[in-house]
Amino acid sequence: MMAEIKLKKGYYLRLEGETFKAFENAPFPEKVACKPTDFTGLKPRLLVETGDRVKVGTALYKDKNNDDILFTSPASGRVVDIVRGERRVIQEIVIETDGKQQRENIKIPRKSISSMNRGDIIPVLLRSGLFPLIIQRPFGKIADPRVTPRDIFISAMNTAPISPDWNLIVHGNEECFQKGVDILSRLTDGKVHLAVDARHGNLSRAFTAAEGVELHHISGPHPAGNVGVHIHHIAPIRGRHDIVWTCSVQAVMCIGRLFMEGKLSPETIVTVAGSPAQNRKYFRTIRGAQLSSFVEYFYDEDVRFISGDVFTGKKVSYDGFISFYDNMITVIPEPAHYELLGWTTLGAQKMSFSRTFLSYYLSRLLPRVRFEQKASLNGSKRAFIVTGIYEKVLPMDIYPVFLLKSILAEDIEEMEGLGIYEVIEEDFALCEYVDPSKNDFQELLRRGLDLIEREG
Repeated sequence: MMAEIKLKKGYYLRLEGETFKAFENAPFPEKVACKPTDFTGLKPRLLVETGDRVKVGTALYKDKNNDDILFTSPASGRVVDIVRGERRVIQEIVIETDGKQQRENIKIPRKSISSMNRGDIIPVLLRSGLFPLIIQRPFGKIADPRVTPRDIFISAMNTAPISPDWNLIVHGNEECFQKGVDILSRLTDGKVHLAVDARHGNLSRAFTAAEGVELHHISGPHPAGNVGVHIHHIAPIRGRHDIVWTCSVQAVMCIGRLFMEGKLSPETIVTVAGSPAQNRKYFRTIRGAQLSSFVEYFYDEDVRFISGDVFTGKKVSYDGFISFYDNMITVIPEPAHYELLGWTTLGAQKMSFSRTFLSYYLSRLLPRVRFEQKASLNGSKRAFIVTGIYEKVLPMDIYPVFLLKSILAEDIEEMEGLGIYEVIEEDFALCEYVDPSKNDFQELLRRGLDLIEREG
């Protein structure tokens, strides 16, 4: 079965620095890191100490709330640092690699996938450390292995600015992707939904010919590629106990490869994008790799490195590490000075959703024009007022202003009525970008989700 969904609300942020369609094997990183801070709501319990030797698949820490969920090493080597923040919260477990990639043995049932059940698959995913690749909605946290989801959603389209093309990444990995889909289909009593970009001129057969999925062609500006938007339009979440799981394309491939090869492979593909980046390519590396192992940039510029895209990514240092869920590194200019009376300029070089800037009209008259996005806020915080601007970029039947204000008021009943169970941070990231009041909507939404999960 195939469905087509056309979305009009949203925004194309046309940035300079798109990744070239070229692949390269990145140098093997000297260091990798596993970061408990990548996982929302996680309380880690350490299983290793500084100086311990580890292999690929060695458990480094586990979830205090669910001892079965393990987080494993992506490389063999030695634990050289355990970085802690305030209140001794674990930030990073840094591993100095030895380049040997010795692996822990992971027992996989000697059965065909069609004859496997949840009892065969879940323990393998938990022991390998791949289970955290699966995210649960509502709340956007690591899935609960004890719960059977109503449906599973896979987004094979990326509408965030200068983001990787899943059709290129899956090329040559079609069998792994299909095996991953087969595995996921055994974990739900419902459907596996796969969403692709209806406007893409060269969709991979891994997606169009995928078996065991319900295929959906979706078109529209960002955030049309967000899995939360797909869930909203295909099979909406009706309440806190209406559980669905989501998975990225690379996550599906990793799961499929594990069951195909019988061993854990931490390999991943990461893109480098952004105008200051010199080597804007698709890099084959491993999860948690250090940025300096493959990112090059123009050193005469002040830049910001972002693990992820410009809307939802996190700032990292050049010696920092790729976050667990991220598939791209974005590099943007970070000016060291404020622009005097910047609001008085025509704004021909500043991409903006506002019609007060000339770039608004240039982007519509000349669709191929690209703009350089800097890290400057271009203003300070202002009053949070009703303007109607947020509804123009959120293609969901949700009133973002009223939802956010109900969170500020800590009105749980109002939050539920306004659809908080259907969204997580990435769904409100574009609202945050166009917000003239400079509010941190993503942080505010997470506060609301945590509150309603705790007390709802």
